[in-house]
Amino acid sequence: MRKKWWLALGALTAVSAFPVSAYAAEAVDGEALANGVNMAFVFVAAVLVIFMQAGFALLEAGSVRMKNAGHVAGKTILSFGVASVAFWAFGFAFGFGNGNGFFGFEGFFFGGDAQAASFDSVNGFGLPVSLMFLFHLAFAGVSLAIAGGGLAERAKLSVYIVFGALFTIVIYPVIAHWVWGGGWLGAMGMQDFAGSTVVHLTGATAALVATVMLKPRLGKYSKDGKPNSILGHNQVLSVLGVIILWVGWFGFNPGSALTVMDGFFAYVALTTNIAAAAGGVAALLISWIVFGKADIPSMLNGVLAALVAITGSCAFVAPWAAIVIGLVAGVLTFFTAQWFEKAGVDDPVFAFSVHGVAGIWGALCTGFFATPALSADKGLGQAGLFYGGGLHQLGVQALGVIGTLAFVGVVTFVIFAILKATMGIRVTEEEEMMGLDISEHGNYGYPEQMKMAGETTFHGPTNPDSGSKRTPANA
Repeated sequence: MRKKWWLALGALTAVSAFPVSAYAAEAVDGEALANGVNMAFVFVAAVLVIFMQAGFALLEAGSVRMKNAGHVAGKTILSFGVASVAFWAFGFAFGFGNGNGFFGFEGFFFGGDAQAASFDSVNGFGLPVSLMFLFHLAFAGVSLAIAGGGLAERAKLSVYIVFGALFTIVIYPVIAHWVWGGGWLGAMGMQDFAGSTVVHLTGATAALVATVMLKPRLGKYSKDGKPNSILGHNQVLSVLGVIILWVGWFGFNPGSALTVMDGFFAYVALTTNIAAAAGGVAALLISWIVFGKADIPSMLNGVLAALVAITGSCAFVAPWAAIVIGLVAGVLTFFTAQWFEKAGVDDPVFAFSVHGVAGIWGALCTGFFATPALSADKGLGQAGLFYGGGLHQLGVQALGVIGTLAFVGVVTFVIFAILKATMGIRVTEEEEMMGLDISEHGNYGYPEQMKMAGETTFHGPTNPDSGSKRTPANA
């Protein structure tokens, strides 16, 4: 009898325990599923950001003359290749490896998830460290693409290789570490969700210094210092480039949420998109007022500037503030682009106006517009001035801007001064007149069109491969 009671009790216990065991198994499977979905989300986001290189290639190629289009498009792939190797060897460790408040010093020559213990700053999101490497590599590649934009049409190809490697090793990772890798700005609560400062202001500051040191293109300024218009050869390519960049930004900003489970990435997508739209419309309207015509390149710059500005604040501001941020960025970029050109800065893609000025504005925005709820939800920083937070957050943001400008500016100047004194940074006047397609690569991006231009314009050697043959400055 006692044996039957024990058997009955055991059966009852087993039956009672089964739902609990099944539930536990479901919980484990649910957690694994959530992690898998998040991994897929971040991987797609990283691919979208990498695909932004196509946007930069089209935008920049369309913004330069035909004789340089192939060179500008090709160097985009070259730069990302250089960045990939340099970031793997040194950049990821300096940026996100365990270290002090200024840079990391663990995890060089990244070997995958076996080195996860060396990367505490990216090791707490339930994602493989290898995936976080790919994600942050994509951001580093964008910053380098911005830095190289101002060099178009007169920099040696070798400069893109050497400076690209050094930028990815000793410039970008340091700023990334300060804000995202456990550095001193992150400890102070600087709010830069996806990189208005880390990615865009860093790249733009390097572009400004390099552009000034390279000096203007031949024919850009008259003897009295008045700028001459050197138009890009294909506005349609530039438009397509901006569309690709706009789409890629949904990997940039919403992807930085690193998860889909709480749905917050959708809110980031909302603020990102409406800011971009507002910036493009505002820039077009202000150009219409000033020029008397609606200027397409100004609109394109307005879209990009608004995207840059909202990148740092997209997770901290309300939708109405996102529209304000985009509008102001579009107008700022329109006027500063003209000011820098008149000041003697010859930047074919207006890198500092679009990514630098807008990056500064975007960094400061959270100091004005960050809401208490969103700041608390992200666990970073405080509310902005307009929400009763006082000047504290604005001060932290301003300090981050000043620190980035100073560090990147000085290091870029030193690198370019050394390159200028050793290997040289600019092609010869003859090579610049010929075009970098033919002088650096031996072929034109538009061979048939350039051959026709040579046949109808020049009185000289008829051999299209002749090194002495010149093409028109505005071809």
